[in-house]
Amino acid sequence: MPTAPPRIANPAPRIRVGCAGWSIASTQRALVGDGASQLQRYATRFDAVEINSTFYRAHRPATYQRWADSVPADFRFSAKLPRTITHDARLSGVGPLLQTFLDEAGHLGDRLGCLLVQLPPSLAFDARTAATFFAMLRRRWHGGIACEPRHASWFSARAEALWQRHRIARVAADPALNASAAQPTGTAAPAYWRWHGAPRVYYSDYADDTLRGLAERVAAATPHTDEAWVIFDNTALGHALANAATLQAQLRALGAGTAG
Repeated sequence: MPTAPPRIANPAPRIRVGCAGWSIASTQRALVGDGASQLQRYATRFDAVEINSTFYRAHRPATYQRWADSVPADFRFSAKLPRTITHDARLSGVGPLLQTFLDEAGHLGDRLGCLLVQLPPSLAFDARTAATFFAMLRRRWHGGIACEPRHASWFSARAEALWQRHRIARVAADPALNASAAQPTGTAAPAYWRWHGAPRVYYSDYADDTLRGLAERVAAATPHTDEAWVIFDNTALGHALANAATLQAQLRALGAGTAG
C-alpha cells in the first residue's frame, strides 16, 4: 500500500509548477533541456506534472516505474483518479477500484506526490458518500490529496469541514465555478491550482499580466502551506508549457520558492 515518505520541516515552502502531461512541441524545444525522452526533457525545467491519462485507462506497473526512473529525485507526479471511481461509480462502493489504482500508481514510489480527485459537474455534495470515500482514501494514502469539485453544493461549510478533517486540498480552478472555487482551501498542504485555459477551456493562452496576478496569489498563499502546486491544463494548442515557464520566472522575480 503506497504511503508518502516522512515529511521534513522546510521553512521555505516549495512551489511546484508544471503541466497536465509532458508533451513538448517542436516550437517549444528551447524551453527545456536535453534528454532521451520527452519526460526527461520536461523534467529538466519543471519539477511536477499531472498524469491525466490515469483518468481514462490503467497503466502497467512497469510504466509507472519507468516514469519514476526518468525524473530527478525531487520531481513529483500528481496522478488523477480513474473515471471509473469518480464519474461512473460516483465515489460509491469503490474500495476495490481504488486499491487497484493505488497499487499500480504506487510503483512511482516517492515520486508520487499527490492524488487528484476531479469530480463530475453533475455530482452534488452528499455528506455521507463524501465522508465515506475520503476517509477511505485518506486511510490508504498518506500523501497529498487535491479535489476539484464542479458542483456548487461542494462550496459549503459542511464540505469545508470535510476537507479539514481528512486533510484534503480543494483545487483553485480557472475558469472558476464561483468566487470560492478560484481560491485554494481545505488544508495546510498542499495548496493546488489548476488552470484549464480561459475563456476557452484547454485552448486559451494566458496573458503575462494574468499570470503575474496568479504568481502574486500563489506567493501570498505559500506562508500558510508546506507546498503549492500550479498545473496548467491548457494543453490543446501547447500553451501550458509556455505559461508554466512564464509563471516560474514571475515567481522567481517575487522571491518565491520554485524550481526551473
